[in-house]
Parts: sequence; structure tokens; C-alpha cells
Amino acid sequence: MPLPSGSFNTQSGPTCFDKMKTGFTIGFCVGMASGALFGGFSALRYGLRGRELINNVGKVMIQGGGTFGTFMAIGTGIRC
Repeated sequence: MPLPSGSFNTQSGPTCFDKMKTGFTIGFCVGMASGALFGGFSALRYGLRGRELINNVGKVMIQGGGTFGTFMAIGTGIRC
């Protein structure tokens, strides 16, 4: 029994937008990790403790993740 001719062409790779989302996610994770390291050390150098330390490190982590994720998404979009 012959198969329809279009049955083998249904598989396709991820779209450009999917690749950009993946690039943003990976960049966000890397930026959060580097923000935790650099933000944590700099906050400890300034002598922050307790709630101030957590707030400052959290802010630096979100900023680093957003920045690096945005650049990774742009770079992935350029490669599409």
C-alpha cells in the first residue's frame, strides 16, 4: 500500500522564534549565575548582611540574567 507523498516531509526543525526563546533562556540562566557570583562578592565587600544582601544579590541576578538573555536572543536571531 503506497504512502502519501507528503508523509515524510512533516518533520521540521525548530522555528527561528523557538531558537530565540531557547537562546534567551540559556542566556538568562548564565546571567543569573554570574550575577549571583559577582553580585554576592561585591555585596559582601560592601558589608551588606541579611535582607540587604539578599535584595541586592537578587536585583543583580535579575539584571544580569535579563541583559545576557537579551543579547543571547539577539545573537541567535541574527544567526537564523
